[in-house]
Amino acid sequence: MLTLDHLAVAAATLNEGRIAVESALGVSLQQGGEHAYFGTHNLLLGLEDGLYLEVIAINPDAPSPSYARWFDLDRFEGAPRLSNWICRSGDLLQSVGHFSGAGTPVALERGSLRWQMAVPEDGVLPFDNMFPALMQWHGREHPAQMLRPSGCRLQRLIVSHPQADELRDVMTPALQDTRVVYETGVIGLSAEIATPDGATRLL
Repeated sequence: MLTLDHLAVAAATLNEGRIAVESALGVSLQQGGEHAYFGTHNLLLGLEDGLYLEVIAINPDAPSPSYARWFDLDRFEGAPRLSNWICRSGDLLQSVGHFSGAGTPVALERGSLRWQMAVPEDGVLPFDNMFPALMQWHGREHPAQMLRPSGCRLQRLIVSHPQADELRDVMTPALQDTRVVYETGVIGLSAEIATPDGATRLL
């Protein structure tokens, strides 16, 4: 089984991502850290129900890896946007074996956090990156536990794709989360989020 873990907003720079998310939600992001393996860094926002949101971008001060970065960041361009959703598994190897194209587990760390993330060789997830990135945490620590409350709660995550019905059929046996909705349409993600100032949609 899979569990919704967090959402990722990709940006050309962290500052652009910060401005976009803070303007949309009306709350402040917290400092995250660096991911040395992929040459990226992030900012974080705690959501209710054990979820969190990260803004992620290529770290201009880090060396470029000789392999594709996660979340298809090597090809990212344009304004910050909700780019990926991430689900955790209790047995990543088993999950990767079940979902074709999910990627190969990569061992990662940031500070005291340890986890594995399944990353495709070309960095592109199935269904044009609308398939969730799969991961497994190691140890008891989780970023959501370290973040101050923001008063924000995910109400719905809308996954839009021309083959949404097929994606739903692939995901439903493993992920039973009524907040995740699949809609036939233009490729993209959007999140309906309740904030201290009212509901908003993050694109």
